[in-house]
Amino acid sequence: MKRASISTRIFVYGTLLSGEPNHRLLRGARLIGPARTQPRFSLYDYGPFPALASRGKHAIEGEVYEVDALMLAALDRLEGHPRFYQRTSIALDGAGRAEAYLFPKGRLAGRPIIESGCWRTHLKEKKS
Repeated sequence: MKRASISTRIFVYGTLLSGEPNHRLLRGARLIGPARTQPRFSLYDYGPFPALASRGKHAIEGEVYEVDALMLAALDRLEGHPRFYQRTSIALDGAGRAEAYLFPKGRLAGRPIIESGCWRTHLKEKKS
């Protein structure tokens, strides 16, 4: 008997978004759709990638995917979970819960907050 593979809903908001450099790691994942967090987070510019932190006041835009255990392990390696980012269950606005990679707020001192809550908008603004 074939064992059903366990799937996890993951919220992505930066380099894993469709069209962004690390999206290849989600090849084969099922796109659930665009999503946003409840307004309880802050998105920071960490240079080449964003960092999501809890206890903020912004709703963060992203996408939700359903991934299997192998894909989740690959994402954990990319994000350095649990030493760099910490994968945590968060509440989405009207779409239940999903796992997301949060950054420890203590390591974000001096980093600019992305007021729009959208990495893509931020990248466009940085270019202009």
